[in-house]
Amino acid sequence: MTEKKKVIREKSIKIRVTEAELQALKDRCDGAELAPWMRETCLGERTLKRANVPKVDPALLRQLSGLGNNLNQITRVVNTQNYDVVNVVQVLAQLSAIERQLGQIMAKYEISV
Repeated sequence: MTEKKKVIREKSIKIRVTEAELQALKDRCDGAELAPWMRETCLGERTLKRANVPKVDPALLRQLSGLGNNLNQITRVVNTQNYDVVNVVQVLAQLSAIERQLGQIMAKYEISV
């Protein structure tokens, strides 16, 4: 495996732009940061592309995280306890319903795992 050498950038360039020009640069920039995009565009430097992370409401992410934690707790209890078949089937049915609902939420907000 080849080791990637870290590039140390010591020089900086300061340019003045209008508010409209800055906004135009940001609109054209396809990445999260303006400087790497400008280096790639102006110098032809290819950088590793970051995965496009969808912008999701933080409250939704907290709710999904909480649901995931609850599912993990349920799974742990089911796996460690001796339940009769009827209870296990009921739990599995509820888990399946939750999974369907999460799938719908993820589809609505275009979230992929």
